[in-house]
Parts: sequence; structure tokens; C-alpha cells
Amino acid sequence: MTSAVTTDTSARPGYGQLLRTPGALGFLLPGFAARQPFAMLIIGIVLLVQHTTGSYGDAGIVATVTGVSMALFAPQMGKLVDRRGQSAVLVPVVFAHAAAIGALTTLALLGAPMWALALAAVPAGASVPQVGPMVRARWAAKLEGSPLLPTAAAFESVTDELTFVVGPVLATFLCTTIHPSAGLIAEASLTLLGGLLFAAQRGTQPKPAPRLASGEKHTSALSIPGLRVLVIAFVGIGAVFGGMLISLAAFSNEIGNPGANGLLYGVFAGGNMIAGIACGTIAWKIGPRRRLILGYVGLTAAASVLWAANSAILLGALGLVVGLCIAPALITGYTMIEQLVPASSRTEAFTALTGAVALGQAAAVTVAGRLTDAYGSAAGFLVPMAATALALVVLLSLRGKLAPKAPSRIVSSSSDAGSPSAGASGAGSPSAAPSNTSASNTASSTRPPAAPNRVNERGIGHRVPVTVD
Repeated sequence: MTSAVTTDTSARPGYGQLLRTPGALGFLLPGFAARQPFAMLIIGIVLLVQHTTGSYGDAGIVATVTGVSMALFAPQMGKLVDRRGQSAVLVPVVFAHAAAIGALTTLALLGAPMWALALAAVPAGASVPQVGPMVRARWAAKLEGSPLLPTAAAFESVTDELTFVVGPVLATFLCTTIHPSAGLIAEASLTLLGGLLFAAQRGTQPKPAPRLASGEKHTSALSIPGLRVLVIAFVGIGAVFGGMLISLAAFSNEIGNPGANGLLYGVFAGGNMIAGIACGTIAWKIGPRRRLILGYVGLTAAASVLWAANSAILLGALGLVVGLCIAPALITGYTMIEQLVPASSRTEAFTALTGAVALGQAAAVTVAGRLTDAYGSAAGFLVPMAATALALVVLLSLRGKLAPKAPSRIVSSSSDAGSPSAGASGAGSPSAAPSNTSASNTASSTRPPAAPNRVNERGIGHRVPVTVD
């Protein structure tokens, strides 16, 4: 018998093929509307509270409480979605979020003390509907094992970045031209409308997994070491978003052009979106773990020079580079969920990563806000540098925890004869097998188990996916 190990050399499927996936547009369009408010929430809180208190630091505290609350409750919401189904959880959550935002906005406009605003921020963050992770879970359910899955991860990153281009600019425009509370009012309205439309798309949602076989327990996504490492990495990415949010606003005020804030942040987010589009079209030759580390090294290096920018043009160029470096790390981290986490816990895993981004963003808003109030925008830009550097140290130290099940390879054989047991053991051609049945059985019983993932038990002559690191 002769055999060969080959890889699929066909071109990577593109976005056009992805969007032709049956039922995809039905959940993508309302999903985009429902996730848009996520990018408006923190900036809306910062602009409203800064207007009513006069302090970026105080605004950062309220934003941090919101982000921490979201980070703590998002995985629990994801776990509930995995058990009960997306629509069953999403409908009450969007109503709760709209009510919580209404209460926070009212308290801020009435000049309530900081403790009251911080208290109101808890339900506002806890009730943020995790639509982005739900969309990713739908892709994972429809494309499990498909070469389109990395393309879907890239597409989702592009969609996220489009929301981070549109959302902050829209919130800033509403808050500065209509009323300081207009950004949060629009956020709550879009959440309610978009969330209900998305929840109505029941045909494409993953089936809930409320019960397992007797004696089995659900695996919590956060119990998986690899996911916890990704959470740390995503906290660092969130810190880049938060640090840029505050520091770009402060820099724009320092140069006497507050309107430049939206443009500079749009360039930063646009770089991320461009890189995301490119990532979805590349047929990668290196594994996801190495891509994540290399992407994070680039992100850390780019974030480390932001503080030195002394002009809007230079800062815009550096922000573009930072944005270009975020997408490879972000996309790869989301892609690795399929390899690290069981299907029954993937929504929880996706929400954990989204919550980690929100936590990093909110914490960076607080720290950068304090530093900016005291020392100016250059000090605020130190936050992305420090956060990504610390996360990179963790990522490098614990990279062994990220070992995936591995990409597929194809095993083929020129022989179309032979028994499954021969194929599984890789013992050679059927003609080489012992003719004595009892001797063959004895040898089979004493032979060490075949190495896993070498050849599938379906037998010789099949195209069998085999996982290798």
C-alpha cells in the first residue's frame, strides 16, 4: 500500500461565498443594527457624565463600572443563551437594558452624586445584549468544520470595526449637536429595535443544549485554560480602544479642534477594518497560535509610540498602524474558539471575550481619564502601551495553553482495499496481514493502541480529516 498526506490547496473561500450561506443575511442585517449600540455606550456615558460633572476622571469611573459589570455578567448571559436559546434570553434583556440606560441618563441630568451614577451603571452594563457573540455562534453552528469559518471570523471583525467607526462618530455627533444625553437615548432605542428584530430570526439560532446525558456536566467555557489566556489578551485589546477613546478626545481639545476626535478615531478604527478585510482573504501558512502572538507583538510595538505624537497628522498615521495591528490578533482569537471550546459552550466563550474587551476598554477609560486630567493626552496614551505589554508577557508565558486541536489535513491512499483495522493501525498493505485468523486476533489484542489522529477508522481509500498541530 502506498499512501500520501496532502493538504487542501484550493483557494480560500471568499466573502461572496460566505454571504451566500443559506439564512445568513436574515441574521446579519438585524444583527448589525442590534450590535451598533455597543460601540456607542461607553462614549455616550463619557460625554454625558463629563458634561454634567466637568471631569473625564468621573466620567471614566462610571464607564468603568459599566464595563466591569458587563464583563462579569456577559459570560453568564452567554451560558444562559447556550442553555435556553438566543431569542428566549435576548427579548427580556433588551427591555431591561433600555430601562437601565433610561435610569442612568435621568440621574446624570439631575446632577445625582457619583455613587448614584455608579450604582445605576451596574444594571446598564450587566444588561448589554451580547448580539455580536450570538452572531458568531450562529456562524459557528452553520459552518462547523468548514473552511469558511475563518472567513466568517474575519467578516465579524470587519463588522465590529464598522460599528466602532460609525458608533462613536454617531454618538459624538448626537451629544455635541443635539443634547449630551442624545447619544445614550439613541443607544437604548437601537438596542431595543435591533435586538427584537434579531431575536425574531429563530430559524438560524443554534439549538440550545439544556440537558446532557446522565452523570455529565456542562463544561464552563471559563474553565478552559486556553480561553482564560485569550481573555487576558482581549483585555489588552480593549485597553487600546479605551485609551484611544479618551486620549484622542483630550488631544483634539488640546489642539483646539474638538471635532477632530471623530476623524482620528475613525482613522484608527478604519485601519482595523481594512486589516480585517485583508485577513479574511489570506490563506494563512502559519498556525493560529503563532498568528496571535505575532499580531500581538505588532500591536504592542505600535501602541508603544502613540505618546510621542505631536501633531494630528502624525497621530492619525500612528493610529492607523495600531488599527491595522489589532485585527489579526482579534480575528485569530475568535477563530480559536472553535478549536478550544465545545460547541455547547461557545456563546459563553464568545461573550467572555467580548466582555474582556469591554473590561479593558472601561478600565483604560478610567486610568487614561485620570492621567489626562492631570498630565495631558500624552500620559493617556501610555495606557495602551502598558496594557498590551503586560498582556503580551502573559500570552508568551502561557502560550502552551493555546495549543488547538489543530487544522485539518487530508489523508488519502492509492489503495482501495483493506480492512478498517489495517487502515487504523497503519500496518501496511492487506496482503502483508497474517492469514491465520486467531493469530491475527491475538496480535490485534496485544498490539499497542494506534496513535490518535493518524488515520480514521473509516478505512483505506477515504479522504479523512486528520488533526495536527
